[in-house]
Amino acid sequence: MDTKAFKRSLQQSENYHRKGFGHEAEVAGVMQTAYQSSLIQQIRDNNYRLERGAVTIRLAEAFGFCWGVERAVAIAYETRQHFPSERIWITNEIIHNPSVNQHLRDMEVGFIAVENGQKNFSVVDSGDVVILPAFGASVQEMQLLNDKGCKIVDTTCPWVSKVWNTVEKHKKKDYTSIIHGQYKHEETVATSSFADKYLIVLNLREAEYVSNYILHGGDRDQFLAKFSKAYSAGFDPDVDLVSVGIANQTTMLKTETENIGKLFEKTMMRKFGPENLNEHFLSFNTICDATQERQDAMLGLVEEKLDLMLVIGGFNSSNTTHLQEIAIDKTLPSYHIDCAERILPGNRIEHKPLGGDLLVAENWLPDGKIVVGVTSGASTPDKVVEDAIERILAMKAAVIV
Repeated sequence: MDTKAFKRSLQQSENYHRKGFGHEAEVAGVMQTAYQSSLIQQIRDNNYRLERGAVTIRLAEAFGFCWGVERAVAIAYETRQHFPSERIWITNEIIHNPSVNQHLRDMEVGFIAVENGQKNFSVVDSGDVVILPAFGASVQEMQLLNDKGCKIVDTTCPWVSKVWNTVEKHKKKDYTSIIHGQYKHEETVATSSFADKYLIVLNLREAEYVSNYILHGGDRDQFLAKFSKAYSAGFDPDVDLVSVGIANQTTMLKTETENIGKLFEKTMMRKFGPENLNEHFLSFNTICDATQERQDAMLGLVEEKLDLMLVIGGFNSSNTTHLQEIAIDKTLPSYHIDCAERILPGNRIEHKPLGGDLLVAENWLPDGKIVVGVTSGASTPDKVVEDAIERILAMKAAVIV
């Protein structure tokens, strides 16, 4: 399928909408009430620091809603304003934040159900409005919705679209796209749908396995078994790793994406010689600015003297999880929550350890004066961060009393 031609045709359709509908004023009030916070702005203005009683809060200097997320949510809200009586669906969570998605449900936006691992689009009729989330949607989903005669509202983040354009360049030169990402993540599913040949690697360790195979060969069946859900149909590592291009899920750890790119550049130079590198390797910078800024800010924050770290964001949010990884790498006590309600009475917190299941920690706030680092993923509204900070302050004040 010529995905580039399809996308161009879709964008020219009167049923396709990529921008808002002129209801910015009505939506702005809702966005401000639901998501913005005067306390967080106050902390920002005070050099990202708040001292109250025995508690010092240190906010990361870049955190929370990014431009792409804010844009997607605003367009989704405008969609309901513009189509007040039509049935509206969304193909996935608009962003990975439970409160934001609940607001859309409250506005009677339906979420396409997943049944037996597949989305059930049978509920969508011709003329229905369907929102594509900030992560994007696969080419196959867009084609299905277009064929049904739906009105498509595309809130895909421009940074994600930039990765798709990169994959199209790989395809044009007959290169295999090596995508740094999570093969189940909706963004990576969408990105891979624009590729002809692709292989998805989760981390540097998997990339090193692929690099070693390129340089030294290996057991083909073992390779295919290892990446069984992470490559294109008909993929053959003995044939399809001769020329590769690098792409990434925009929410992955920036330093790891960079290291994977450098690894494959060196691999192809060793395999084919520096003079032939351009025939076997392509790399473009597709690291999202917002993801990079939040990770850089977190790296700076964990260098300070902190007693613990609170990371706020959806449990299925990739960029939030990577912020948690940074705290863990510093052996800093760290708690990942998705909403303020996880902070429980009696100095308890329900949190998700990295790679683990939810559990409740007792006495998580130490006695005496404490410094708490706080950050949040790109899908987390400031209001959620405010509510969490207020709970910490109230809890610590109650302990002192």
